Amino acid sequence: MTLTFYDCKTAPSPRRARIILAEKDVPHDVVEIDLRKGEQMGAEFLAINPNATVPALKLEDGTVLTDNAGIAVWLEETFPEPPMMGTTALEKSEIATWQWKVEQEFGMGVASALRNSTPAMKGRALPGPHNYEQIPALAERGMQQIGHFFDKLERHLAGKDFVAANQLSVADVTAFVFMDFAKIVRLQPGEECTNIARWRDSLRQRPAFQL
Repeated sequence: MTLTFYDCKTAPSPRRARIILAEKDVPHDVVEIDLRKGEQMGAEFLAINPNATVPALKLEDGTVLTDNAGIAVWLEETFPEPPMMGTTALEKSEIATWQWKVEQEFGMGVASALRNSTPAMKGRALPGPHNYEQIPALAERGMQQIGHFFDKLERHLAGKDFVAANQLSVADVTAFVFMDFAKIVRLQPGEECTNIARWRDSLRQRPAFQL
């Protein structure tokens, strides 16, 4: 099976899929898309993913998966070991719940803080083929969301090695990647967040999370 992964080493979204591909040891080719040069808006890439976003995963039959959610589900079904979305109904439910929390409460905050405040993203407050103006108030709210999520995750990780279902999952991947990327808005968990530090240091030891 020949898979083609459309990546961008500097962006957080494709890193999430990159980690899952590595954890599952899935062979694939890589095509690097330079977002800083706007290659995602070029005709060649738009023919692959009209959403003008990475990651994208092209399957052997030519089907293209154009977002992290779809890529994660396809990889889990096609390469079930090691499982990263749970195996029992309860595990799947808990992992899905925390994946949603991380994306909505944390990832959205980081994206809002960055895209609504960075001069380089003027007119590009949302990813995709359309242009949207920045709203400074959303950047302020995003910073608040990040701080609140750090507090929630610190409490949640007390006595736990992983975010959900007592196993490495997509929720860990998403939280880890967004936390690293939050450095770009100069906000990280404080020294008092010892549970987050322990969890984060453990994941850093895994080769896939070093990509």
